[in-house]
Amino acid sequence: MMAQDNAFIAVIPARYGSSRLPGKPLLDIAGEPMVAHVWRQACASAAGRVVVATDDTRIRDAMLPLGAEVVMTRADHPSGTDRLAEVAETLGLAADAVLVNVQGDEPLIPPRLIDQVAMRLYDDSGASISTLAEPIGDVETLFNPNVVKVVRALSGRALYFSRAPIPWDRESFAARPEWLETDAWLRHIGLYAYRAAFLAEYRDWSPSALERLEQLEQLRALHYGHAIQVALAAEPNPAGVDTLADLERVRALLSENP
Repeated sequence: MMAQDNAFIAVIPARYGSSRLPGKPLLDIAGEPMVAHVWRQACASAAGRVVVATDDTRIRDAMLPLGAEVVMTRADHPSGTDRLAEVAETLGLAADAVLVNVQGDEPLIPPRLIDQVAMRLYDDSGASISTLAEPIGDVETLFNPNVVKVVRALSGRALYFSRAPIPWDRESFAARPEWLETDAWLRHIGLYAYRAAFLAEYRDWSPSALERLEQLEQLRALHYGHAIQVALAAEPNPAGVDTLADLERVRALLSENP
């Protein structure tokens, strides 16, 4: 458990609109909305405060009876990071406050990972963001553009994020899949901790050319000279809910293990 002066705030951005699964945060899983499962996982972490940030009164009305703290935000935020920036301003947080962005479509997120990403940021006072990664174990995943890869320095700080298979073995990558047994190839896990001061700056920056090319908002932070600390996840992170098949998988898991 973290010391009280290291108590971070877990924020769950929950946007009603979704191109694949409309109303995704409110989809039923084992008798409760999906966002409620995420909220319970966050409440089981060491967070000193857990906030649901939404642009829709239906989500607010579903979460308030459960005892959740809800902050209403604008509907036009281009990313979850921008939504967190509004939450930090609304709550009047100190510049050094740490917020963890817990995505609202990950009802199986391990509380231990939420704690880990926050502590990683506390441990590196020069970083503005921390996040997690895990080793890639097969070539198919490495070459999948929907899987974000990250390379990092000895210090653990990110050098670059990409949808491409980085680093690239120029001699013949495909002929040596045994290299994947090392941690040279890492899959980025989309769990972030931020300092409030960074969020206040971030929303005023224009997207960088690399961000627009890769469609990865974390590249904006690197472009403007901010350090991102990357830790190897302390335990596997179950996949979130992006498709109907994902939803049915999670429903089956939580029905078996309520």
